[in-house]
Amino acid sequence: MTQVDKAESGPDSLTADGEGTRPAGRSGPGPWKRGPVLSACALLLGLLLLLHRQLTDWAGMGSLVETFLPWFGLFAAVLLAGTLWRRSASSAVALLLPVTVWLNHFGGLLGDKSHQAGDLTVVSHNVAAENRDPAGTARDLAASGADLLALEELTAQAKGTYEKELAKAYPHHVVQDTVGLWSKLPLSGTRPVDPPWGTAGSPAARPRHDGIPVDPLRALRTTVATEKGPLVVYVAHLGSVRLMPRGGFWTDSRDSDATKLAKAVAADHSARRLLLGDFNGTLDDRALNGLTSQLRSVQDVAGDGFGFSWPAKFPVARIDHILVRGVEPKSAWLLPATGSDHRPVAAGINW
Repeated sequence: MTQVDKAESGPDSLTADGEGTRPAGRSGPGPWKRGPVLSACALLLGLLLLLHRQLTDWAGMGSLVETFLPWFGLFAAVLLAGTLWRRSASSAVALLLPVTVWLNHFGGLLGDKSHQAGDLTVVSHNVAAENRDPAGTARDLAASGADLLALEELTAQAKGTYEKELAKAYPHHVVQDTVGLWSKLPLSGTRPVDPPWGTAGSPAARPRHDGIPVDPLRALRTTVATEKGPLVVYVAHLGSVRLMPRGGFWTDSRDSDATKLAKAVAADHSARRLLLGDFNGTLDDRALNGLTSQLRSVQDVAGDGFGFSWPAKFPVARIDHILVRGVEPKSAWLLPATGSDHRPVAAGINW
């Protein structure tokens, strides 16, 4: 072979057996062999989204994952960027699993499903015990024009302020422990869902799990007299959750309250039921299965986006909910932030 022949038989030429040699500058595995780590991560992410209910709840791990489940879609976006950078065909195919599962679970929340205002407008708000401006919060809530206002985390000091500021717009109201309902319509048959423990609910009488006092179920049941018939309303504030240095995500108090509330709702055979409150958990959390199996979320049916309500400055989770049965959700939205660390949630419902 001459010198010219050698030059012409460069990196793009065919070998004797008819196969081409790899072009210069394109060394390494092909697109189907690139990014094995990306592919593995995509498959693991997809399985996590698909089988999160099977994840162990040891140290509250399952509840913690389910609280922030929508945000796992960001990991898919990161993996997609890595896939494009590596030009990996295998990881692109693997990404179809988490993307499909995420869209199937949360895709319905991406659009605006709200319609016209309903026959009845309801608002639920954890007003926060640390709220420095309860009067301003009360005025903001009254300005919403809601027919029903459910308030959680009322303190003894702030209760009088809310009663005074809301008296003109809401002539009817009931309070049990730290939850209350203000209404433009008459109320009757009010009672606590779970009677307080101890003689006066003193901290010394509170049951404890792992040395931590368990919050009581702060919830009431009342009946609203509407033009179209009675509407049973529950207002609830489930127990707190905590991130413990040694115990992980502590949910005993919240889980216990959720079970009690679910049993109370199941035993209630009223045709129209409405549940408002701070659940200290998202509806993806397994601890709330007893409630979500009986009631529908207005946000899922008629909301605009995810409706994250906490924390108010940069919401990352919807832990404040409005659930219904026997009525039709028409719209669901968030109200502007108040002096609380929660955003108020609102909904319009029809018979």
